[in-house]
Amino acid sequence: MNAAPEHQRILLDVADLDRRILQAERARTKPVQGPRITELVAIRQEQLRELTALTGARDDVRAELTRLESDVKLVEQRRARDAERLAAATNSKEAQALEHEIDSLTRRQSDLEDAELDAMGRLEDAEAAVAAQQALLDQTTAEGQELTAQAKADVAAATELGEQLARDRAAVTASVPADLLAEYTRRAANNAGAALLTRGTCEGCRIVLPGTDLNAIRQAAETAVVSCPECGCILVRTEESGL
Repeated sequence: MNAAPEHQRILLDVADLDRRILQAERARTKPVQGPRITELVAIRQEQLRELTALTGARDDVRAELTRLESDVKLVEQRRARDAERLAAATNSKEAQALEHEIDSLTRRQSDLEDAELDAMGRLEDAEAAVAAQQALLDQTTAEGQELTAQAKADVAAATELGEQLARDRAAVTASVPADLLAEYTRRAANNAGAALLTRGTCEGCRIVLPGTDLNAIRQAAETAVVSCPECGCILVRTEESGL
C-alpha cells in the first residue's frame, strides 16, 4: 500500500487520539474509586448486621428493665396496701400474717431493685455499643457517599472528554484516505496501529529493529506504507527515524 507521507504522519495523531479515547473510556466505565466503593458496600453490610444484632440485644435489655420496673411498682403497691391493712388490723393472727407478707415483699423488692440496677448497667453498655457501631456505620456511609460523588464527577468528566476526543478524531481523520484509515484501523485492533520509527526503534513496541529490516525500510519508497516486523503497526518515517 502507498500513501502520501503527510497522510501517514497524520496516523500518529490518530493513534494518540485513540490512546486517549481508550483511557477516557476506561475512566468512564471503571472509575478509580470503584474497588473501594465495592469494598465499602461489603463493609457496610457487615456493619449493618452487627448494628441489627446490637440493637436487638439493647431492646431485649430495655424490655427486661421495663418488666422489672413494673414488678417493683406492683410490689410497692402491694406493700403499701398490706401496711394499711396492718395498721387497721385488730386480729393478732391476721397482723402476724400481714407482717410476714410485708417482710417477704420487702425482700422481693430488694431483689427486684438489684436486678433493676444490673439491667440499667447492662442497658447503658448496650446503648454505648449501639452508638459506637452506628458511628462506624455513619463513617463508612460518609466515605462511600464521598467516593460515589467523586466517581460520578470523574465519569462525567471522562464522558465529556471522550466525546470531545471523538470529535477531534473525526476532524483529524477527515483528510486521511479511506484505504489508509481502514488499514490503520485493522492493525489498531491488535497494536498501536501506527507508531513513529525513532532512531531505528519502533515506538509502538519499543523494539530496536534488526539491520536487515531497517535496510528494507530504508530502501522502501517514501510513499510506501511499511510496518514493524515485531508488532505489525504502521511505521511512520520522519527525519528522526535514523534512516
